[in-house]
Amino acid sequence: MSDPMSSASVVISPSGNSALRVASTLADREAGWRLVHHLARFVDAAHVPGVECVIPTYDAALIEIDPAEVSLERLGEYLEHVVDGLDHDRPLTDSPRTFDVPVLYDTDGELDLRTVADAQGLSVADVIRLHSEPTYVVRCLGAPGGSPMLDGPPFPLPVPRLASPRAHVPQGVVSVAGRQATITPAAAPGGWPLIGRTPLVVLDLAAEPFVPYEPGDLIRFRAIDQAEYDALLGTRMVAL
Repeated sequence: MSDPMSSASVVISPSGNSALRVASTLADREAGWRLVHHLARFVDAAHVPGVECVIPTYDAALIEIDPAEVSLERLGEYLEHVVDGLDHDRPLTDSPRTFDVPVLYDTDGELDLRTVADAQGLSVADVIRLHSEPTYVVRCLGAPGGSPMLDGPPFPLPVPRLASPRAHVPQGVVSVAGRQATITPAAAPGGWPLIGRTPLVVLDLAAEPFVPYEPGDLIRFRAIDQAEYDALLGTRMVAL
């Protein structure tokens, strides 16, 4: 497959020799997000021969294949047909789950909360308030370990990434960058400013799935003190 395939709602294009990228062209970003996730769930459930992995993001899905089992051209034609039958107005789930995430915010200056506040022209208290007020939609799962990728918070300005990324970011940190927020379920390098920590265990390799939330679920952050952090440390993250 050398040329992209277009329909009324997506562009399907090759990504190397063993993957297709299906990108929404809908003007409504919410509808585009729903469309690519409905597509990903349909392809996963259909167990399409030759499809090895489907990775949906905000407005596109990457579908990795085994070229010995299916060609990009054949899969592209199949996906065009599937997309035409999807209802992008339908919610991802009729009953999204809500996860309460307690956060010990970085008021002692150990992490990057003060730096974020100064860059925004806000007080530390305002940053905490703006971060903990919204109910966030899980848009997709990112790295590492199925990090929940969230829109917001409603800061005045996008949050710059760190000039020098950290070689080690511990599990459980809560971070922001650009117009996004997330939780780090597993230790890894990272360049997002860190504004706090949750005592909850987010990633559980003994569970299926490894993280308890999925796109379409909801997350709320809640400020706690050191005593509550210590009391909750090691508790598994579960829906309300």
